[in-house]
Amino acid sequence: MSTDGRAGQRPGIRGLDLPGGGTVLARGLRGAPAPDPPVEFGLYLLGHPLDRPTLYGRYLVGLRPWTPPWPYARVDWPDFSAPRRPDEAIGQLSDLLARVGRGERVEVACAGGHGRTGTALAALAVLRGMPPEEAARWVREAYDPKAIESRTQLRFLDRVAASRPPA
Repeated sequence: MSTDGRAGQRPGIRGLDLPGGGTVLARGLRGAPAPDPPVEFGLYLLGHPLDRPTLYGRYLVGLRPWTPPWPYARVDWPDFSAPRRPDEAIGQLSDLLARVGRGERVEVACAGGHGRTGTALAALAVLRGMPPEEAARWVREAYDPKAIESRTQLRFLDRVAASRPPA
């Protein structure tokens, strides 16, 4: 079940207990404070480098430049879409699960904390064996009703399921 404001969390940061154990912090980078205490690793789902804001047309809509003070990885993942390199993203998500299994304090985040973050959280559940449709329902109930914002993101969950080794 997700929590907001538990010990070690701040408003805007949610801890989600994953199926099979472990917790992942999730947030939107736009407007949410950094986790305190800091995470040991962050996975950031953005269509642009962390240290450069994004332009949409003529308007600055991205984040102010930021480099996390902890180890991190970035997945090239445009808003309302799926990762540009799905196999690389699945590898990063698998690595994040391994870190959770080792008891590390980790976070996953995109700009708003809804679509890409929700899709990644559902993908973690799929990697743990949950069917994609069930994972989508689970993340919308446990994390955010706005999680997973497009059909492309739902199809990515199918790709994650296909990447799992046979049981």
